[in-house]
Amino acid sequence: MYILANEPSVALFRLQEHVRKSLPELVEHKVDMQSREQQGQGLIYDVDYAIGAVNNISRSAATFSNVEGLLRKAVAIKQQLNKASSRTLADTACNTGATLRPTGTF
Repeated sequence: MYILANEPSVALFRLQEHVRKSLPELVEHKVDMQSREQQGQGLIYDVDYAIGAVNNISRSAATFSNVEGLLRKAVAIKQQLNKASSRTLADTACNTGATLRPTGTF
């Protein structure tokens, strides 16, 4: 019995039996790990892209400040032009006796 239990062919049979039972589970774990690796790589790519976008936004703060200043100047100039235009219309109306109508309105 001892010799039969320790025979090399029995050992190989036991090894084959173990591999046959455990291999499907190992393959399943391998596939699961590959799937998780792909998900992780996708998430890393997304995070890298988001970091780049945030860095670009923070670098563009000076540009936005410049645009804001230019818009404020443009609004102030437009208000000055409107005041000058309304004064000119009022002066013309007083000199000619015509009724004052805002421009662009019919």
